[in-house]
This record gives sequence, C-alpha cells and structure tokens, in this order.
Amino acid sequence: FARMFVQVCLYFYCKCLWRCLKFVVRKLTGQCELQRICYNTKPGAARTMKIEASLKGSKSKRLQTSVNVHPDAIEKTIDDIMELKRINPDINPQLGVSLQACLLQIVGYRNLIAEVEKLRREPYDSENPQHEEMLLKLWKCLKPNSPLKARISKQWCEIGFQGDDPKTDFRGMGLLGLYNLVYFAEWDTEIAQQVLTDSLHPKYREVTKKELSQLSKAEWEKKKFDKAIGYSFAIVGINITDLAYNLLVSGALKTHFYNVAPEAPTLTHFQQTFCYLMHEFHKFWIDEDPLDIMEFNRVREKFYRRILKQLQNPEMALCPHFAASESLINM
Repeated sequence: FARMFVQVCLYFYCKCLWRCLKFVVRKLTGQCELQRICYNTKPGAARTMKIEASLKGSKSKRLQTSVNVHPDAIEKTIDDIMELKRINPDINPQLGVSLQACLLQIVGYRNLIAEVEKLRREPYDSENPQHEEMLLKLWKCLKPNSPLKARISKQWCEIGFQGDDPKTDFRGMGLLGLYNLVYFAEWDTEIAQQVLTDSLHPKYREVTKKELSQLSKAEWEKKKFDKAIGYSFAIVGINITDLAYNLLVSGALKTHFYNVAPEAPTLTHFQQTFCYLMHEFHKFWIDEDPLDIMEFNRVREKFYRRILKQLQNPEMALCPHFAASESLINM
C-alpha cells in the first residue's frame, strides 16, 4: 500500500511538473507543444507519434478526441485545434498542413485495425462464389502450369494446406489469411513461387565440423537425412498473417506505417507488409536451420522479437520500397 501511495504521489507530481514545464517553454518560445513538434521533428513516425501522444495527453477533451474523428472531419478538427491553441493559420500555414498529415495517419491506422479485424472475423464460406474465386486464384498464381483437377483435392497439399479442402485451414484468421496469401501470390508472384518451391524442396546445406561437434547423437540422426527442413507454405502464410495482425493491433506497426504512408495507411499497406514478413521469415527459417518442423513456434517467436526490436526505431520502415507514394513526405 505504501509503495502504491508513493507511486500515485509521484505520478501526480510529475504530471503537474510536466504541465508547468510546458507552460514555461511556451512562454519562452511563443509556441505550443504541437508547434514545437511540427517545426522541430522531421515528418514520419517520430513526428506523428509525438503529435498523437500530445493530443491524447492533453487536458482538453477536444484535443483528446481529435484522434478519433472521422476522416471527413479532420479539416474541421484542425481548425478547432488552431482556434483552441490560439494559433493564427495565416501566420502558420504549414502547421495546419503538418497536423492534417499526422491526423490522417493516426485516424487511418485506427480505421485499418477495424478493417483488418472485420476480415479476420469473417469465416471462409465455400458457398460464397467470391470466396471460391479467390481460393482458385491462389492456386493459379502459385501453380500456373498445374491445373487443379477438382475443388476438393489432395493437390492443395502441394501449396501447403493440411487437407483436401483448404477452407478448414482459414478458421483462425478467417478471410484475412486468404486475402494476404492471394495478394502475395498475385503481386509478388516470382518471390511467392520461389518461397513455395523452397518450402517444398529445401536446399541441401552441408553441416560444418563446428556444427557437427555441437550436435548430440539424436540430433545428428535427424539432421543427417534432412539438413534443411521445409514447411507448409499456406499454413505458414496464415500463421504470419496472425503475426502481422498482432503487430498491427498492438500498435507496433505504427512506426512502419507512419514512415511509408504519406497519409492514411490502407489494407494494401498491411498486405505489402505481409509480403515482406513472409519473405523475411523464409530467409530467417533457412538461417535458423531447425532440426524439425516442431521447432516452428520457437523460430516464429524469435522472428517476432526481431521485428519488434526493429520497429522500436522511430525511423524504421520495414519495406520502404512498398510505400504508397514514390515521393517523400515533405509536409
């Protein structure tokens, strides 16, 4: 109880001290916190995340709720912020532009979570012709020279599904898993096909003397027959969809999206990120060289921690070449 009391007192002391400090800085500089962030921080995640924290931490309810407005209300929200902060838009025209770009990213990220969640919750329906069409498109993109003999077929195992009807494998991630796999196969076809081939026929890799000395007899018995373990492409794709989903809803992907999306991040940005994660996980899996497929969870968790660490850098863009706009953000 004493410790809790001290922590509460410390919290309120720091909060009051921080507000006093902001007041003093504003008087000295003639600028509010939002102005200082926009003028002194370069565009991207560093600026947008500071703006988001400033608005959420404001004592004004109008500022706190500004991060939850509808995209169509952002311009009006900017006007309200300028009025509340007593900032003349004619003297500070660039501030409104910068705040608008930040709010579009903040609101867009929230809306993207809702869109992704909706797809995740929608189950695959074999009676829905659109769902069936997407599933068949996945096959055609990955196996263009091998016609599917029947809708229910063991052939589905060739692209990494568990049984003869893929619909059962989408239960965990719903349509989101299918959307991501189709996007990867359709828009990054060459890499997707190569990853599929490697997962089916992992490349032989010689075990070095150093590695051999570190293996137990039981491990060597496993390793000597299969020095590079393959995996089920589609199942791993659904699993990586889950990984990308967790990064999104936890807020970890804000760093990446705020750096690559000039305005609101979209579902396309999320799917492009999935493509990157699939490719990177494939390389990571090969480098890890697991003893068998039972090590999948360990490798996945290690990969997840690596991505999280990368995203702690405010300048990080996981796949900058996938940016929605070729032009740099200069707002």
